[in-house]
Amino acid sequence: MRRPALLTLLAATTALTLAFAVPSRAAEDAVVIPAPTVDATAASGIQTAVIAGGCFWGVQGVFQHTAGVVNAVSGYAGGAKATANYNTVSSGTTGHAESVEIKYDPKKISYGKILQIYFSVAHDPTQLNRQGPDSGTQYRSAIFTTSDEQKKVADAYIAQLNGAKVFNKPIVTKVGALEAFYPAEAYHQDYLTLHPSQPYIAYNDLPKVENLKKLFADNYIEKPTLVSASKATN
Repeated sequence: MRRPALLTLLAATTALTLAFAVPSRAAEDAVVIPAPTVDATAASGIQTAVIAGGCFWGVQGVFQHTAGVVNAVSGYAGGAKATANYNTVSSGTTGHAESVEIKYDPKKISYGKILQIYFSVAHDPTQLNRQGPDSGTQYRSAIFTTSDEQKKVADAYIAQLNGAKVFNKPIVTKVGALEAFYPAEAYHQDYLTLHPSQPYIAYNDLPKVENLKKLFADNYIEKPTLVSASKATN
């Protein structure tokens, strides 16, 4: 009986090693896309954008390295407050999507530019109810708008990108009004910065930050704007 048990252990060890191996290239490549032809009008004061594009670790990490972003918080949107916790959301039955709430200064970055970065480097908007290795409605591509103007900009930009055929498949991103955003648990915040060597981060998410640096150099900042730093100053 020892030999089968040993073979089973070796097989499991091999599978685990392969699962955590870090390939030489990112799971998803960035796509060079045009800026939106329709953008939000200039506004005063800090504005809010809420987007979903797969695991929130990478999306948060991208926007924490984006100039003009005051704070980027991982959380949940699309479902009820009672189910806004990681274990329940992971079931894929809550209506929630792993999302990121972005507070930004419109004098430094526009809503349209945020969407350009979102579509270009933060995720693949042609994947339905999945992103990279993660599948389920909680990983869907979605924009939760906070105003009629945001919805107008988002809808127009999706139509523009689909019309230009910049992706090899149609964009599946859903646009809908934000009802509520619920911050995720503390251990999910700043995850990319705190765990850069974690295989999932190294493979799926750090390349997104590198793509931001390459494709949006004018919008890139080396030092991330962290949730922990924001709390310390409040």
